[in-house]
Amino acid sequence: MVAVAAATTVVAAVGLSGFLLLGGAQDDRTGGGGGTTKAPTTASKSATASAPASPEPHGTATERPTVPGWKVVVNPKWGTAFDVPPDWDVKPPGMLIGFDDSTVDYSNPDNWGKTIVVMSAPAVLRENWCLSDDDKDGRMDSTGLAMAGTKGSKGSNSTAEAALSLADLWVYGGYTQPDRKSIVRERTAQPYTTRSGVKGSIAWARSRNTPQKGRCASDGKAVAFGFKNSAGGFVAWSLVGATGVKDELPDSTIMKILSTVRLHGKPTES
Repeated sequence: MVAVAAATTVVAAVGLSGFLLLGGAQDDRTGGGGGTTKAPTTASKSATASAPASPEPHGTATERPTVPGWKVVVNPKWGTAFDVPPDWDVKPPGMLIGFDDSTVDYSNPDNWGKTIVVMSAPAVLRENWCLSDDDKDGRMDSTGLAMAGTKGSKGSNSTAEAALSLADLWVYGGYTQPDRKSIVRERTAQPYTTRSGVKGSIAWARSRNTPQKGRCASDGKAVAFGFKNSAGGFVAWSLVGATGVKDELPDSTIMKILSTVRLHGKPTES
C-alpha cells in the first residue's frame, strides 16, 4: 500500500494527462507494456506505476550540452543523449513515461503496467500546463505540454520501421484514442542525420479534430527518429506534444532538439 501511494504521488507530480511514470521494472523495448487501445484523460487515474526503489542521479554531470545553455538528457540503458532547452525538466534515467490504456480497470493490480507506449529517461516540458477536474472527483488533474525520450525498438527491421510505428502510436495514445481516423501520418520515413553524425530515419504524425473531450483536450503531434546505437541495436527517439494551442512547441524547436541526438557510451541493454 505504501508503494502504491508513492507511485500515485509520482504520477500526479508529473502531471501529464494520461502519462505514466514507472520505475525500472517496466520495459521500453516494444510499443508498450501490453495495452492496446485507449489512454485515460487524467493522470490521477494512472495509479499503475511503481516508484523507483532508490533515488537515481540524472547522469549528466560529465556530459556537456551541444547547444549552449541547454540541458543534457542521458539514457545509459540505450546509450543515447540529447539536449533540451533550459525550461524543460530532465527526469532520472531509470524513469519510464508513456500513455496507458483507459479501457483497462486499474483498480485491479493484475492490470498494472499495461501501457500503449513508453519511453525511458524522459524530459518534460511544463508538466502543469493545463489543470482540470473533468471527472468531478474533487482532484485537479494536470496535463503537460510535451515530452521527449528514447526507447528500445526490438523487432524493428529498419530505422524507417522504428520511426513510422512510433510516431503514429504516440499521437494515438495521447490525443485521439479510441479514434484513428483523426491521425494524419507519413507513409514513408525520411532519411535524417543528426549533427553528431547519427544516421537514421524520421517520421511525423499529427491529429486533426481529435474526438477526445475535456478542458485540457487538444490535438497532438509526434516525431520519431529511428537509428542504431553503438551496440548495433535499433532504438527510437521521440518527441510528442500538444498542437493547436497557444503554447504549442514549434516544429523548428523540435527539429533543433532532434538534431542534438547522439550516441553516449556503451548501452547497458541490448
